[in-house]
Amino acid sequence: MLIVRKLVWLILIAVIAAAGWLAWALMMPVGPPGQTVVLLRPGYSTRHIAAELQKAGVIRSQRAFILWHYYHHGRTLKAGEYLFDKPANIIQIQKRLRRGDVYFHTVVVPEGFTMFDVARAVEGAGLGSADDFLKVARSDTSLVSDIDPQAHSLEGYLFPETYQFSRMMTMQEMAAAMVRQFRQVATQIGLAGSASPDAPTPGYSLHEVVTMASIVEKETAVPEERPMVASVYYNRLDKRIALDADPSIIYAELIAGTYQGALHHADMQFSSAYNTYRHAGLPPGPIANPGRSALQAAMHPAETDYYYFVADAQGHHRFARTMEEHNKNVIAYRKALKEHEQ
Repeated sequence: MLIVRKLVWLILIAVIAAAGWLAWALMMPVGPPGQTVVLLRPGYSTRHIAAELQKAGVIRSQRAFILWHYYHHGRTLKAGEYLFDKPANIIQIQKRLRRGDVYFHTVVVPEGFTMFDVARAVEGAGLGSADDFLKVARSDTSLVSDIDPQAHSLEGYLFPETYQFSRMMTMQEMAAAMVRQFRQVATQIGLAGSASPDAPTPGYSLHEVVTMASIVEKETAVPEERPMVASVYYNRLDKRIALDADPSIIYAELIAGTYQGALHHADMQFSSAYNTYRHAGLPPGPIANPGRSALQAAMHPAETDYYYFVADAQGHHRFARTMEEHNKNVIAYRKALKEHEQ
C-alpha cells in the first residue's frame, strides 16, 4: 500500500512538473534577438514550423509549440514571412500564425518610373531579383491584352503607387497588382471601362493615349504644365512633325541596354523605333509608367497652337508657336543656365 501511495505521489508530482513546464514554455515570453524574420513556406509541417521558430530564437520549445497546436485541433498555421521584434509567447505567436499576420515589404513606384526602375525597386525591397520581374514585365502582356491588344510589354501599366507585397507573392502577382491599380484609375478618369477599350481622346486609342501620357510624364513634373506639353505633341502629330522627345531616345537605349546616364548629340541618330527624332509619330508603346495627372493631360490636352517648348532653368517650361520664338527661348535658357552655374 505504501508503495502504491509513493507511486501515485510520484505520478502526481510528475504531472504537476510537466504541467508547470508546459505552462512556463507556453506563457513565458521570449525576446527575439533584434528584428528577426522567419520565412514559413507553404507545405511546412507543424514540426517544421516549430523547428524554424526555435532556430530563430522566437520560441523556447518545439514540443510545447506542437502540443498547443494540437490542443487547438490543428487549426491552420498560415505560410508567409513573419517579423518578430518584441517579446511574445507561444500562445501569442500561434494566434499570429493562424491570422496570417505576415510581414509586408513596401515597394514605392513614383510617377514616371520605367519597368526597369520598378524591377530595381522590387529587388531593393528584398522581394526577388530585378531580372525576374523584368521577364514578367516584358512578356506577360495577357494582363492588359483586353484593353491594349498592341502592348509589347507591361510598360505604361505598372501604375505609380506605394505597394505592400509579401515574399510569398510571385513576380506575376506583383505585376498584376500594379496593373489592377492602373485599371482602377483608368476607369475612374474615363480612360477605360467595360463599355469600350477606346480612350475618349478623339482619334486615339487607349494604347496611344497611355503612350502620349508616358512622354508627358517624362517631360515635366509640373502638373499644370502637362496639358500644354500634351498639346504640343498632339499638334506635332496632327502636322506630321517628328515629336523630337528626348525621353524616347533614353528609353530606346534602355531597351537596348546601352544608356550611359546622359544624352549626347550622336544619340539623336540612335537606331530604334522608339527614337522620335528619326521616326515621326508616337513610339511603338509607352516609355514609362504615367500617373493620373499625365493620363488626364493626354486625354484632355490644352487647346494651343504651340509646337515647341524648352526648360526655363527654374523647373518649368517656355512654350513657342514658331521656331523663331523657340530659338529665343533656347538662348534664354542657356543664358540662365550659365548664370546659375556661375
